[in-house]
Amino acid sequence: MDPISDFFIRIKNAYLVKKDQVVVPFSRMKYEMAKILEQSGFILAVRKKKKIKKTGYEELFLDLKLKYEGNEPAFSNVRFLSSPSRRIYLRKSEIRPVRDGYGILIISTSRGITTGEEAKKLGLGGQAIAEIW
Repeated sequence: MDPISDFFIRIKNAYLVKKDQVVVPFSRMKYEMAKILEQSGFILAVRKKKKIKKTGYEELFLDLKLKYEGNEPAFSNVRFLSSPSRRIYLRKSEIRPVRDGYGILIISTSRGITTGEEAKKLGLGGQAIAEIW
């Protein structure tokens, strides 16, 4: 299973059942994407937590507080552009606004994970991960 698509689907499903928060397994890439979602106003807060299992193993996870506008979720849909079997790369000139500026593009550049708008300002292209609106 693709961990990135799993991350977004868990968030989307939590919104569909009107949950206040969702817990996802931790990875640095997911943490960076969650920070972008927080900065863009799609979620309220991101917290990295750890849990110690009975075996003594330390498990990290992300606790995401979801945002609603009235009764509607702030995050309505996601479109995955790259998958493990098919990577999509965009040049800076190919980066376009998502849903006429109402959404964001998450892109992995040589300087880390960022939004499409920020990548274009920096003059960078990269692997397009997903569009969110």
